[in-house]
Amino acid sequence: MPEENASGAVPGLSGRRGQAQRNDAVILDAAREVFLADPRAPISAVAARAGVGISALYRRHASKEELLRRLCHDGLRRFIAEAEAAADEPTGWDGLVRFLTRVVDADVHSLTVRLAGTFPPTAEMRRDAVRSNELVAAVVDRARADGRLRDDVVVQDVGLLLESCAAIRLPDPDRTKELRRRYLGILLAGLAAAADPPLPGPPPAAGELAWRWRSRAAATDDA
Repeated sequence: MPEENASGAVPGLSGRRGQAQRNDAVILDAAREVFLADPRAPISAVAARAGVGISALYRRHASKEELLRRLCHDGLRRFIAEAEAAADEPTGWDGLVRFLTRVVDADVHSLTVRLAGTFPPTAEMRRDAVRSNELVAAVVDRARADGRLRDDVVVQDVGLLLESCAAIRLPDPDRTKELRRRYLGILLAGLAAAADPPLPGPPPAAGELAWRWRSRAAATDDA
């Protein structure tokens, strides 16, 4: 099966199918830019950014909600792929560092934070979310088994760490990546077993960060 790139397009296809894939990639890239800037932007803004007619956009995505869902699910799949790949590293700590670095570079969590609760997730997305949590738990456990991850770090800490890096955003994408890598390095130093003193306060509880999905969805239902 052909491998997809980060935008979901399959390289090397020709003819109508290849053009359709390229158009879809352009639309998804445009949607990501538009909705990161303003999740309430109309779908017409995506068409304008992509340089396609609104009818061409609707042929691929029947609604704004469907487009938002596709963006978030693509990010979740990328997250899962990186968590799975972490197991190939020689040590658990190397796997954790690889996983965090690749996810930060992919900027997955910017969409999660901006779009959480703006659409109802599908059953498949919920299953993938459960799978992602299981995989991250495995990455954390493996790093802890090495003796290189501090004992008071929990799986939920990883999500907030990634959100912290995603919050760094400058107009220059290259400079943004540099600064995210810098602060990820600082955060990784804090995760190391040799770090001292113990982390203050209780860690995030399981499910504590899911409020964003519930609260916005409830507000939409009440409107």
